[in-house]
Amino acid sequence: MSTLYRIDELRAIEAQARARLPAGTLMQRAGHAAASWIHAWLGARQAGTGPGSLLVLCGPGDNGGDGFVCATALQQLGHQCICWAPLPSASADSLAARRQWKESGGNIIEQLPEMASFDLVVDALLGIGAQRPLGDPFLGALRWAQARKLPIVALDVPSGLHADTGAWIGAVTGAPASQTLTFLGDKPGLHTLDGIQAAGAVRVETLGVETPATGRTALGQLNTPEQFGPVLRPRAHNCNKGDFGSVAIVGGAPGMVGAVLLAARAAIRLGAGKVFVDCIGAPELRCDPIQPELMFRSERDLPSVDVLVVGCGLGTDAPAQARMERALAHPGPAIFDADALNCMAANVGLGARMRSRTAASVLTPHPGEAARLLATDTSAVQQDRVRSALALAQQYRAVVVLKGAGSIIAEPSGRYAINPTGGPALASAGTGDVLAGMIGALLAQQAECAIAVRAAVWLHGRAADLHGADSGLTASEVAPLAARALAELRGVHRNETSA
Repeated sequence: MSTLYRIDELRAIEAQARARLPAGTLMQRAGHAAASWIHAWLGARQAGTGPGSLLVLCGPGDNGGDGFVCATALQQLGHQCICWAPLPSASADSLAARRQWKESGGNIIEQLPEMASFDLVVDALLGIGAQRPLGDPFLGALRWAQARKLPIVALDVPSGLHADTGAWIGAVTGAPASQTLTFLGDKPGLHTLDGIQAAGAVRVETLGVETPATGRTALGQLNTPEQFGPVLRPRAHNCNKGDFGSVAIVGGAPGMVGAVLLAARAAIRLGAGKVFVDCIGAPELRCDPIQPELMFRSERDLPSVDVLVVGCGLGTDAPAQARMERALAHPGPAIFDADALNCMAANVGLGARMRSRTAASVLTPHPGEAARLLATDTSAVQQDRVRSALALAQQYRAVVVLKGAGSIIAEPSGRYAINPTGGPALASAGTGDVLAGMIGALLAQQAECAIAVRAAVWLHGRAADLHGADSGLTASEVAPLAARALAELRGVHRNETSA
């Protein structure tokens, strides 16, 4: 299980470690850990053809000190290293590392060569303490590496990326790394927004430091299957459809009937025992020829169900708001998606009703919907996706899925998870409706609310991974792929539990 630490939590961990370790120990451990990984990477890439040639970009702070230690260790392993360091070292540990590099015969340059051949560039310019946008000379050095299409390994975080939010500081884009070696603990900003592409593959080096007993527990996690084990338990042979719950999907105003069908089809594919559809825009619809298992009912004829999914193509007119009002009275778990959220944003009374619900509630906004609910703008939501999701969860006493690159699952308690699966292939109309139906299905099967949501979001993203391309995935294709992913996970879980 990968725990995610915000900057203030990492500062506390670092302070306690420094208090009990000799000066410079953490820097030495970080640099040597980086050198060990890079040495192995170069060995695999070079396939025994000889030592590697590296350029290490060193900033003035402790991140730059990590770079000097890394270069010293790599040179001792036989690699050829040059350190580019145009500014003087600004901390005692960094100055000591710089001195060690020079005493070992290391070369420091202040001008980048026009013509040079390097196997790898190490970004050790700025770490988690960066507060200002990237500027020259650092930005110029990163652009130099990008122009030459050199692979980049970032130490701790890619320079200029905010470790908490995943946003480029000041909207100045740095250089994406193919690999980030992050120290002490994993960081939320490496897994959401721009951080996903900026960080590349992420490897955590704890440097032998355990999380101290500070009285605070990190509340963030990377969303992984081990967190939703109950969803993965195989079904008993002696079962019937009543054991797997019932879901009603409410929505589908004129012109948006497809939204409610996508959600309903997803619910049946993810294992709900019975799925009912209240399609307000096509009351004459009585059968889905693609998924004839679905049962169509008007609101008046809708039976009591375990879980309600409302909002997929609902609309925001007066009848939709009235339907939303009645949906909020549902005594069981409910998922509020799309227009249900827009109705809440436009009607403060609906928001108050949401806060007074006692059954489990799930909100699934995209950034624009989240902005309307928080009475702000989309850019403010995206600047700190974790805080925005947590604010919504606490404001509405609901589990919140803030969709987007590195979707955030936030709980009113302050716990949150960032989902690592999925990608741009999901940026297609209707995929959010599919997710709402998937969550409804897992909730109907008696999964605890946060567990059901984490599982559904992971499987939804995994469907895109199985698709294997960054475009060309339609919403109709997501649920079958997600069902396949769930079957594969259950097979793994069965093998592990029977071993």
